[in-house]
Amino acid sequence: MKEIAVVDLGSNSFHMIVARIVNGSIQILSRLKQKVQLAEGLDKDQVLSQQAIDRGVACLALFSERLQGFPAENVQVIGTYTLRRAVNSDEFLQQAARVFPYKINIISGQQEAKLIYAGVSHTQPEKGRKLVIDIGGGSTEMIIGDDFTPLIAESRHMGCVSFAKRFFADGKLSAERFQQAKQCALEKIEDLAWEYRQLGWEATLGSSGTIKTVSEVLLALHFKDGLITLPRLNELVERTLKAEHFSQIHLPGLHHNRIDVFVPGLAILVALFENFQIKAMRYSDGAVREGVMYNFEDKFRVSNIRERTVNSLNQQFNLDREQAARVAHIAQMLANQFNSWKEEKFAYELRQILFYAALTHEVGIVINHRNVQKHSAYILQNTELPGFDSEQQRLLAILARFHTGIFRIADIPDCYRYNNEDVLALILLLRFAVLFNKTRQATEQAEISLSTNSTQKWQLLFPTNYLARNPLLQTELQQEQKFLASLGITLSYY
Repeated sequence: MKEIAVVDLGSNSFHMIVARIVNGSIQILSRLKQKVQLAEGLDKDQVLSQQAIDRGVACLALFSERLQGFPAENVQVIGTYTLRRAVNSDEFLQQAARVFPYKINIISGQQEAKLIYAGVSHTQPEKGRKLVIDIGGGSTEMIIGDDFTPLIAESRHMGCVSFAKRFFADGKLSAERFQQAKQCALEKIEDLAWEYRQLGWEATLGSSGTIKTVSEVLLALHFKDGLITLPRLNELVERTLKAEHFSQIHLPGLHHNRIDVFVPGLAILVALFENFQIKAMRYSDGAVREGVMYNFEDKFRVSNIRERTVNSLNQQFNLDREQAARVAHIAQMLANQFNSWKEEKFAYELRQILFYAALTHEVGIVINHRNVQKHSAYILQNTELPGFDSEQQRLLAILARFHTGIFRIADIPDCYRYNNEDVLALILLLRFAVLFNKTRQATEQAEISLSTNSTQKWQLLFPTNYLARNPLLQTELQQEQKFLASLGITLSYY
């Protein structure tokens, strides 16, 4: 298995990802991050201070220890905004070379933007046209693309570290200072508004530290759908401006080491929402590092990221693909007849998650067939699954956990995005599909009719004499009927 590493020398933090290529997919082995705040060392003449250089070199020395034995061709190292801007970046490179034996490539803003877009596209489920935004320590990248292809990519000199130096150098906070920072950001991007809005987009995704932090704070404030919207940002601004100094900011979900860059990053994000008239944004954990990583090999460029992820799981855990396909077929058949969703807007997404849950619900069998549902849930919850966001991954794990065996309704964890009754409906649909395939072999094909007007009453109708010809299924249905009755759910079948 080929091991690779990507190092991103950002303006605020240095990041390193070590991964290996397994069965045509990337498996993350470790992530290292160290706050260096390189941009803080840039003076008005764009000269990088020796103190900032020392911080960066010390971090690279640490990374070098982890990379011992890696061939040069398996390590990609990129320098971004601060190293682009620093007139003495050669001094940094020379001092870094003494402790870090790998070539550092300082990339342009356009290159960085395209790599960010690639990182998001390779890790998120959204297809079609999307707007991707990344607020870094020194620059902000804005990209519109179709699937894997960027159509327009821009990088502007505004970041959470550089704005912190410029507008909040002493840590003091006021509405006037915040407005100045936001207005400056607007002025830097206002020329892009018309062209970007003319191109248009279907989904907006944000990556990296500032947007991740905002997303975490909103989740902690009980905005559980994971969406960032302008009204919610304005609420954060209002809460934040109650403090007069950064040290007085106390927001749930805000880590102490992000406080000094949270406010300037928030000002930039509000400006982006206003300028591009963004309705809603979702955080993506893919960024420039993932973009570099997925550029290692052309075979990672596929049209369906979820299929690539599931195929990798199939190979890694030696799944019975024919059985998985049979379960997925029945699950789809039943789900297409279910029309009692509490949140109709998520119906298509829920049917998709059910399909992939059916394909992967047995990954835990590699550990032991006993309690397979628990093993499967653990694997799906704790494995990197490109193409599924965190809430979708959580739902996959929940469906695997309850696809067989007994449970209580209270055992089912709450989801942030999805209605609890819809989650229960998915669990029951998957359980029925698994029941129909307990023999683990191809059986008589049948059109099964589903009738239900709630998650409390279910009726399954089989072709004439089908159950008589399949006594094992009839026995399994009787047992499921008794179990569901203990949960207050009625199952009838004919």
